[in-house]
Amino acid sequence: MWKTVLRRFLLMIPQLIILSILVFILAKLMPGDPFSGQISPTTDPNQLEALRIKYGFYDPWYQQYWRWITNIFKGDFGISYTFKLPVSTLLSQRVSNTFWLSICCVTLLYMVALPLGLFSGRYNGSKFDKAVTLYNFVTFAIPGFIFYLVMILIFGYTLHWFPASGYVDPGVKGFAYVISRLRHMVLPAICYTLIATTVIVQYLRNEVIDAKGSDYVRTARSKGVPINKVYSHHIFRNSLLPIAAFFGFTLTGLISGSVFMETIFSYPGMGKLFFDSIQSRDYSLLTTLIMIYGFMTLLGSLLSDIIMSIVDPRIRIE
Repeated sequence: MWKTVLRRFLLMIPQLIILSILVFILAKLMPGDPFSGQISPTTDPNQLEALRIKYGFYDPWYQQYWRWITNIFKGDFGISYTFKLPVSTLLSQRVSNTFWLSICCVTLLYMVALPLGLFSGRYNGSKFDKAVTLYNFVTFAIPGFIFYLVMILIFGYTLHWFPASGYVDPGVKGFAYVISRLRHMVLPAICYTLIATTVIVQYLRNEVIDAKGSDYVRTARSKGVPINKVYSHHIFRNSLLPIAAFFGFTLTGLISGSVFMETIFSYPGMGKLFFDSIQSRDYSLLTTLIMIYGFMTLLGSLLSDIIMSIVDPRIRIE
């Protein structure tokens, strides 16, 4: 299996090269440039023109691309025109915020979704199953960004249970710092969980219902295997395959940063940084983030295949 993993990593190289060319060209085709937003009645146009020349905006695109890609291999992602900081410094500041929020979201998501899907499928047709089905319909129909805004209005501004923005209270240290970080992550994580559980619950519920009528389940029951053991050792494990297929993409997608969630909650992570880079036409930051997202997508595909092979040893990634 490890030879296959290595081969998949090597195949990522040409895919990332093609992605880098497309991303760079499309970024250059965007109207304006990072210095366009600095124009005001007091701005000297000659000064802006000098900046464009200094940063090579008039060089041929292939020269700019080669300069950009060689700097990346040296670990130099360029300078953010908006934040006036190295891109690597900005990323190091934001990655940790998004990482801990992602861990919180994924943990809460599967703690809620797996029991709901399993028991809904096991007792399909019951009042509990009908309640879960209604919950799925309602959460699936609500747009995520509307739901986030309503939750902020209720729990952030009306009840004041959770902070409505930011990632930590200013000036806190020690244990109070940890508590403050957790309080700022709770509301976004709960909102994400309530919206994202729909797909996982529905998939797991349907798989459990299908598995209950399978031959291996009837055989296990005829041998006197307790019903709880049948569900935990047979039905549940086989029903996890569709969930495992999405797990890699879920994890890497969250680590890349949720643009809507982080922007609405003003949470300084990778997603909000990506949104800010688009608004300000910050090419250095924008192209670097898209390359990271492309790599994380390819990595998510590989992780999903590896997880599926672990859940079901009969599956081998090719």
